[in-house]
Amino acid sequence: MSDEHQTWAPRDPSAASTSPGDDEGAQGAQGKAPGKKGRTKRPKRTGWRRLFPTWRMVLGSVLVAGLLLVGGFFAGYQLVDIPAANAGADAQSNVYFYKDGTILARDGEVNREKVKLSQVPSNVQRAVLAAEDRDFYSQPAVDVRAMFRAGWNTATGKGKQGGSTITQQYVKNYYLGQERTVVRKAKEFFIAIKLNREQSKDQIFEGYLNTSYFGRNAYGIQAAAQAYYGKNVEDLTTAEAAYLASLLNAPSAYDVVAHPDSKPAALSRWNYVLDGMVKEGWLDSGERSTTEFPVPGEAKPSTGLSGQRGYLVQAVEQYLTGNGIIDEKTLATGGHRITTTLDKKKQDAFVAAVKNNVMKKRSDDREPDKNVRVGGASIVPETGEVVAMYGGVDYTQQYVNNATRRDYQVGSTFKPFVFTSAIANDSTTQDGRRITPETYYDGTNKRTVQGPQGSTGYDPANEDDVDYGQITVRTATDKSVNAVYAQMAQDVGPEKVRDTAVALGIPKTTPDLTASPSIALGPATASVLDLTEAYATLANHGRHGPYTLVDKVTKDGTEIELPDRKTEQTISREAADTTTALLRSVVEGGTGSAAQAAGRPAVGKTGTAEEDKAAWFAGYTPDLATVVAVMGQDPDSGTQTPLYGALGLDRVNGGGAPAETWAAYTEAALRSSPAQEFDLRMAPGSDEPQEPGDEGTDTIDGPDTPDDTDSSSTSPSAPADPTTPSAPTTPAPPGNGDGGTGTTGDATGGTDGGGGATGDAGDGGTGTSTGTEGGTDGDNGDSDGDTGALGGGLIEGVRGAREQGE
Repeated sequence: MSDEHQTWAPRDPSAASTSPGDDEGAQGAQGKAPGKKGRTKRPKRTGWRRLFPTWRMVLGSVLVAGLLLVGGFFAGYQLVDIPAANAGADAQSNVYFYKDGTILARDGEVNREKVKLSQVPSNVQRAVLAAEDRDFYSQPAVDVRAMFRAGWNTATGKGKQGGSTITQQYVKNYYLGQERTVVRKAKEFFIAIKLNREQSKDQIFEGYLNTSYFGRNAYGIQAAAQAYYGKNVEDLTTAEAAYLASLLNAPSAYDVVAHPDSKPAALSRWNYVLDGMVKEGWLDSGERSTTEFPVPGEAKPSTGLSGQRGYLVQAVEQYLTGNGIIDEKTLATGGHRITTTLDKKKQDAFVAAVKNNVMKKRSDDREPDKNVRVGGASIVPETGEVVAMYGGVDYTQQYVNNATRRDYQVGSTFKPFVFTSAIANDSTTQDGRRITPETYYDGTNKRTVQGPQGSTGYDPANEDDVDYGQITVRTATDKSVNAVYAQMAQDVGPEKVRDTAVALGIPKTTPDLTASPSIALGPATASVLDLTEAYATLANHGRHGPYTLVDKVTKDGTEIELPDRKTEQTISREAADTTTALLRSVVEGGTGSAAQAAGRPAVGKTGTAEEDKAAWFAGYTPDLATVVAVMGQDPDSGTQTPLYGALGLDRVNGGGAPAETWAAYTEAALRSSPAQEFDLRMAPGSDEPQEPGDEGTDTIDGPDTPDDTDSSSTSPSAPADPTTPSAPTTPAPPGNGDGGTGTTGDATGGTDGGGGATGDAGDGGTGTSTGTEGGTDGDNGDSDGDTGALGGGLIEGVRGAREQGE
């Protein structure tokens, strides 16, 4: 059988039934893809295989998910911006320090102090990195693996765990909040990435250290260093740094003082940090082996502004804003580290002196005692630094600072400025006699002040209406005689007196600093601090520099410029030193004798405001000027009240509680320093005796002799209202040389020589006939003066007490 007659059977039996037309169509279809076999249908999945997706479905889902993630990332990156800081992130306290670095107070609720990263030692930085993020400087802003790991551990019941980098934690602290939500976490993610592109690692780490919470209400590493160890961050040891870094994991729980039972857990975390530092090569293993756990100090309650703190902070803020160093709004933003000039030991001594000499003498049974207020300030003359201040019983109970308020009359503490002006201007009396400590004035009570044209119409009363007659300026100062000083102010010129007071440090805007004879009696209402500055100028030989309360101010590690501490010679040294010499006898035998308890050379002046509403003592040693004032004020109405009956006394005067407080404070404040003597350069002729002028009748010290001085009806410009400035004084006991009148003749001897306690006895007067003794009332002087020459010679009683005293 030949091949050409052989036929082939189709492989697909169904092909035999295929119609020719269909076959042609099939062939036509195959013709479209010559050389390729026809596609066969995949059998449908049956049974259990239908439960699983095909690989095409898986691939498609992954691709779609990837596209969604990428799209979501770019959308989130575009939509989520870096926001402004949250409300509490930048909030800081202004922190005030004593000059030795001890914290004085904080003026805000948030205990945070920002520091520059450069201020944080490397061992502290590495301890934090070892505790929180060892790869911070080498890894990206977000650690995705750590986030997933933390999420998995949380989901599987291993507890809530953090997977955040330091960057993410900083974002949470500074820009967001502590809530645990998906939205917050998503924002944190995108902000961290953006922040990492805009800020350096150092900037982010610095922000983290300043915003993290360490427990004990301490935000930031600096506040934590103070809260746990009472030191600045730059002084932390490695062991202390490791403990503070441990607290970041569980701030309150790891406080081993507040929660002693947590010490094992805290120790474990502390060891983890130190071991991490060794592993990273940041800590020597030998040092690690000898490191002991640094138990932190006791938690201290918030310093707040109670007690004296509020007054001190208030005064410092007024100094900063008043001198244009920091404006009020900027200061209110916080974050300033303000080192004051205040000396903690002296401040404590001031508080103790007031407590022992005033507050303990108050009684609930005496109504006037509830009105007693005290103000005080102390300045180093050479530098102008305020080293102590007493503002009141408690800032939270009485907000007005008694040391800086300007509403109480300074009284007779102003009188030394009149004398200083007299010396500085080489002034003379109305009859041409040069004004010195030995110049005689008429101290008759209510003597009318005389001007070039005659009577001024101003006739101030002496304290208790005492008549003194002819007395020296020295005695008038010791006894605070109003009649003498009102006349002296007129002789010098009220305008010149005012200028001198301003040159010494009394603000020219002081209320009632009026240029009239009454200026001498102290109607001006300068503050305690103002008066202290003026007396400090006298102590500094006439060189004046405005007081300062601030030694240094920084914010965020940057120091703020302070005014230069310049002093200038505003009055002559001779004028200042002669005033100092004049005031010496006030302490040694006059109204301020209580100040002798300071136990060192001191000078001062007492003063009383009108109606005894305030009693003052202002004084100084060569190295410290201090003023103390006891004031009367109704605690309910705030009105000024007389001090009659307060502290169990009929009257409170400057020589009592104020001088006693001054002495107690000065003794304690200078206890550790040697006593210094005054180095005085007095005006020429200051100690030369003078004879009484012809302004009035010569009288024995104290009798009620009427004023026979010529008084004209002509009156210059109207003087200010008279006041009753000085504390009541009891004339000092006479010295051994109370030289009466001559036995015959003019009876011109026997005036009050004064000042014997310092050796500066005044003139004893002159005899004119057989002359007995021309001695002096020496105020505890040691001699009766030179015996007058017999037979009508000139009797001079000047040198006896002086030569013995000096």
